[in-house]
Amino acid sequence: MSTYPQKLVALLLTGCALSGCASVNDRRDPLESMNRAIFAFNEKLDEVVLEPVARGYRAVTPDPIEMIVGNFFANLDDVVITANSLLQLKFADAAASSTRVLINTTFGMLGAVDLASHISRVSDIDISKRNEDFGQTLGHYGIGSGPYLVLPVLGPSTVRDAIGIGVDSSIFHPARAIYTNFDLWTVRAPATTGEMIDRRAQMLDLDKTLEEAALDKYEFVRDSFLQRRESLVRDGRPLADEDFEEFNDFDEEFLLDD
Repeated sequence: MSTYPQKLVALLLTGCALSGCASVNDRRDPLESMNRAIFAFNEKLDEVVLEPVARGYRAVTPDPIEMIVGNFFANLDDVVITANSLLQLKFADAAASSTRVLINTTFGMLGAVDLASHISRVSDIDISKRNEDFGQTLGHYGIGSGPYLVLPVLGPSTVRDAIGIGVDSSIFHPARAIYTNFDLWTVRAPATTGEMIDRRAQMLDLDKTLEEAALDKYEFVRDSFLQRRESLVRDGRPLADEDFEEFNDFDEEFLLDD
């Protein structure tokens, strides 16, 4: 989430490599039985529907068109990133992300060409892609992640991030929230389906790596996801000892209250 499967497997593998794949305490996953059932459903759905469709999409779509489609959806995400950067009072990041939207929407033909990233690479102007969502915004203000959740179709999440997905989709996303005159069945649903297929296609090359890396795929995905999300909330800063204790105490209180 964010919003939510953003090159998910790549992020999971990156987070795991950086952290050594240390297991998250089971208290973070009190709903494991339910989560494993939903995880198994998602795996079967992916095997039967999503992966074949993504492979078909990649087979019939020229690489330049794939890139254009990916850039278009990434440009919409920059609107969500801008809103959450402002909510976190990260004004420099908000300015960078809003500049990306302006450049890519106008000169980049509605985001088909990611001119902003090219400008950032060849100049001293840092308008590179950021990563912010409402789940991170809640975490920024000290709201704990709560129990780990596996959402149908959407995949790994937490209570906090599930709320974040709902807020980003219903309030901040341009196609699904800001401009409400788009028809559900002729525009919104096909656009959401296209976005899901495009993002699944981007992960095809990483499927084998994930299968080979995981003795228990469920635990691997869970641990890597939680570590990655905590890193994003803290903007990559490591937890100090006192912060770690405070973080644990907060989540324990969250679970006990339930």
